[in-house]
Amino acid sequence: MLSQGVLVLNKNWVAVHVCSVRRAVSLVVQDCARIIADDYQIYDFDSWRELSQHVENHRNDFIHTPNFQLLVPEVILLTAFGRMPPRTLKFNRRNIYMRDRYTCQYCGTKPPKDELTIDHIVPRSKGGRSAWANVVLACQSCNSRKGSLTLAESGLRLVRTPKKPHWMATLRNTLRGPDRPLWQKFVDAAYWNVALEEE
Repeated sequence: MLSQGVLVLNKNWVAVHVCSVRRAVSLVVQDCARIIADDYQIYDFDSWRELSQHVENHRNDFIHTPNFQLLVPEVILLTAFGRMPPRTLKFNRRNIYMRDRYTCQYCGTKPPKDELTIDHIVPRSKGGRSAWANVVLACQSCNSRKGSLTLAESGLRLVRTPKKPHWMATLRNTLRGPDRPLWQKFVDAAYWNVALEEE
């Protein structure tokens, strides 16, 4: 329960991070954040504790202490931090998996994560670089079939052309929470309202 995710908004109400319930409650107790309820009301720790005593929660998402129960927050609002996350996107394994949606980019299958590999479209043995436009996820079968061949030589075709994703799209995937309608209100707003930069 204490390690589940809580959406973090900056002081401008823009989604910037996900932290654990433990960290969220700590920030609220330290007066660095406030809790946002489904009706957009803002609560400090004492008012949230009082509200928790009068709320029936059918999901049983409570932190129980010897003296009181505390409703687990879903979204917190930072009181001082107003910046946005960095607008750069790291070229790393995690972001490649998210960009390609854990799907083989040759056959379109979605095998278990540990059965996916990162393949160079133009093989490194033929001068291919490790860059957004030259790497894709491949299932083991397609990766074996392609080997160190080019696409034309292997007869494989890409499901879609790889490119560097926009930083906000990746943040949006990170912030998607299972069955969290309150999260979606802020994540969708951040995604659609952010200013795009030309590359």
